[in-house]
Amino acid sequence: MSRVRARERRRARAGFTIVEVLVALAVVAASLGAIGTVAASSARASRSLDQRVSLVQTARAVEAGIPPRAQLAPGRTEGEIAGHRWRMDVRPLPVEGIPVGSPWVARDVVIRVRAPSGATLELETVRLVRREPE
Repeated sequence: MSRVRARERRRARAGFTIVEVLVALAVVAASLGAIGTVAASSARASRSLDQRVSLVQTARAVEAGIPPRAQLAPGRTEGEIAGHRWRMDVRPLPVEGIPVGSPWVARDVVIRVRAPSGATLELETVRLVRREPE
């Protein structure tokens, strides 16, 4: 009888029990879920970064096309580059402390870019232009 009991004890210890298998599957499922969440978050961040870079590139292209000082007049210009709508507003910028006889006047240039997805970027700069003769 001791042989039979020893054999039964070995069988009871041999291999995995169904509970151990279920626990292992639960651990694997939780790990895969966490990995999936991280991968999805990373993909969203990558798309957002790509969109931001595209907006900045478009804004810089518009900025590079700002007319020379002699032609920079107040007003609005609009256009589209690679599906991105842009608008450039040029307006006088009142600045205190400029001498009355100064040959220069400041212009505020605001560039707004809208991506096809609706995301927007605004870039503001100041340009100095020669004062128009009075």
